[in-house]
Amino acid sequence: MSYQQLTEGKRYQISLLISQGFSAADIARFINVHRSTLGREIKRNSLAQCYQPEVAETLTQKRRRQSIKYSIPTHVVVYVEWALSFDWSPEQISEVGKTVGYRVSHEWIYRHVAADKASGGQLFRHLRQGHKRYRRGKNGKCSPIPNRVSIDVRPSIVESRKRVGDWEADTVLGKQGTGVLVTLAERKSRLYLVQRVDSKHSDVVTQAIIDMLTPYKESVHTITFDNGGEFAGHEKIAKSLEAEMYFAHPYSSWERGLNENFNGLLRQYIPKGTDLRGVSDEYVRQVQTRINLRPRKCLGFKQPQKIFDELCQAA
Repeated sequence: MSYQQLTEGKRYQISLLISQGFSAADIARFINVHRSTLGREIKRNSLAQCYQPEVAETLTQKRRRQSIKYSIPTHVVVYVEWALSFDWSPEQISEVGKTVGYRVSHEWIYRHVAADKASGGQLFRHLRQGHKRYRRGKNGKCSPIPNRVSIDVRPSIVESRKRVGDWEADTVLGKQGTGVLVTLAERKSRLYLVQRVDSKHSDVVTQAIIDMLTPYKESVHTITFDNGGEFAGHEKIAKSLEAEMYFAHPYSSWERGLNENFNGLLRQYIPKGTDLRGVSDEYVRQVQTRINLRPRKCLGFKQPQKIFDELCQAA
């Protein structure tokens, strides 16, 4: 039975059934809620051991107004805006905040940024995708990706990182109109691949991904994308690499957190707003090599390139 919040109408039903002497199990069955839900409702919203629907509704609404969902403390808002000023992602802000007692969800942060932008604020400029996160496509809908397969049906082994060959894909933009960096991250070894292309057109990005992964074809089982239109050629990629393609939920960058993290490292060498026409392919390869030879704590301070090579040899 799925969870449902009790409505005011159901509270009147509860009151009537109690007055008629029905048991808690019968009442729960009659209004179609779990017995524990009913017990919690009566315990929280009764006064002097008497359940009255008007009082129950008033107490519920009062708790909702006082909930952190509706009222984020001022000092937490100050922390969020301070962290945004350092270009932290909402997910990073949320997770770090928990360690110091500042509990705020990344969804709330996105809503806060959107509200700030609507009132003329500039917080949105600190997001990696800037104002584009809140921009709608034609007719208010996102660009369609034909035959996309949701991450919801992706094999659980991908999440567990028990094998080599599960990749995350993304694109990193340079200065407007100067090119794109196509990036791939392998989940178990943390190997990171980067290639510069001239545009974000799906045909260009599709071919880049095929070119980048063909040398590792035997170690490509899945690729997980975001919902950008540049990945509309996923079926061609799947056929060429004989792998399965999946798509994260919209605005859920944490579902491809590894790739997002590596893109942040990439910005150390190729900052935001860089004119990619002045960035050579050789330099991009040097950056890729430097990142893959950087010891990672999650790998016992071993290098991603070494781990990937060892896993491929053992497979």
